[in-house]
Amino acid sequence: MKKFLAILLCKLARAVGKPLGKGSSLPGKLALKVCPDILARLSLPARIIAVTGSNGKTSTVELLARILEQNGKSVAYNREGSNQIEGVTTFLLCAATLGGRVKADVVLLESDERFARHTFKHLTPTHYVILNLYRDQLTRNGHPQWMYDIVKESVKPGVHLLLNADDPMVARYGLRHDGPVTWFGVDRQPDDGDVNSGAYRDGAYCPECLSPMTYDFYHFNHIGAYRCGHCGHHRPTPDYAVSALDLAGQTMTVNGQALDLALPSYYHAYNTLAAFALCRELGLSTQDIARALEGYSLHSGRVVRFTLGGHEGTLLTSKHENSVSYDQSIRAATQSGEDCTALVIVDAVSRKYFTSETSWLWDIAFEGLAAPCVKEVVLAGRYCHDLAVRFAATDIDPAKVTVTDDIAAAAEHLKASSQGHIYVITCFSDKDKFLSHVEVTA
Repeated sequence: MKKFLAILLCKLARAVGKPLGKGSSLPGKLALKVCPDILARLSLPARIIAVTGSNGKTSTVELLARILEQNGKSVAYNREGSNQIEGVTTFLLCAATLGGRVKADVVLLESDERFARHTFKHLTPTHYVILNLYRDQLTRNGHPQWMYDIVKESVKPGVHLLLNADDPMVARYGLRHDGPVTWFGVDRQPDDGDVNSGAYRDGAYCPECLSPMTYDFYHFNHIGAYRCGHCGHHRPTPDYAVSALDLAGQTMTVNGQALDLALPSYYHAYNTLAAFALCRELGLSTQDIARALEGYSLHSGRVVRFTLGGHEGTLLTSKHENSVSYDQSIRAATQSGEDCTALVIVDAVSRKYFTSETSWLWDIAFEGLAAPCVKEVVLAGRYCHDLAVRFAATDIDPAKVTVTDDIAAAAEHLKASSQGHIYVITCFSDKDKFLSHVEVTA
């Protein structure tokens, strides 16, 4: 009876709450109060795929759903991306019958890395993709080592792990795992470096024994080919490896198969690679996966194309308080080498907590905007002057930097005087504050 009441309450609360913007987490929260172990009482498909990590969860799940659906599988997943236990509960109960059966071939679960241990307390995925662990949202996640320990609680024996071989902390999950492990990674690319170009060096010391660690190459930040001379912790040989990566052309080659990239970023290469690896492990052919991804555009709203006056632009959504996410947005904006104008907006620091803590801005590699192709940088939002102080510590010509706290004024400035393509780099909370002033095209 508790199961029935929890499911019914969740469905009713979802119907009422969704038009009010309260339909993603609140229904699940109510259901969990009625039946705390409701997730254990559901009848789920034979394939339950979970995805977690600091970045790329929503995009990876969307890619997986696309590939599986294009290959004839019925898929249940949370299209809204609400990934804490309440949101996962809402999604699963609303996808279930009143008797608790989820009718699908595959369930895809995007799980917030901090809440994965709670989500998987009462259900166990058959396949578990762990993408990465970065410094992320200091106000709630602290240090990546702490997040490693928390995520570890969600890794159960027997689960098929799919792990990023290029992340030394993620690779630890496969060292003593009692179950199958599949590795994915990116081989050395022409633009990779021999030194860490990030603002901090989380890969300087081995996460296993804390001894100094060496790298053969870096893709970005601590992601690359690493080895500890003391305990031997090293980058495993990937089962699925990117041999060629063309970000400008938005293509890459994995195990000999060319794949389209929905976004021109290193981040998204890993998302696509993880989706490819998982679908190959489920038995799909490389050709069928490639066909499903051909020409596909993400619907998650991470990248938004717009026009402003006579100018074309792209908004790149970065994750709050996550410097690596911002680094990749900067890299995407400058990698083509074509003339552009960049707008950086920081009007809110956190979506969930009230905080004005902006030290994480110093971890972002804004130095990348010193590229000759960037003709002007506009800093906008409530924290524009915090940004300006950070920019003063770069080699960017102060004459190229415009500062205003008014986002509407920033949009008008770009409309009147921007050069080349406009790139807007901001976070989830702030993107609509800019998009309300432009015409969205895709």
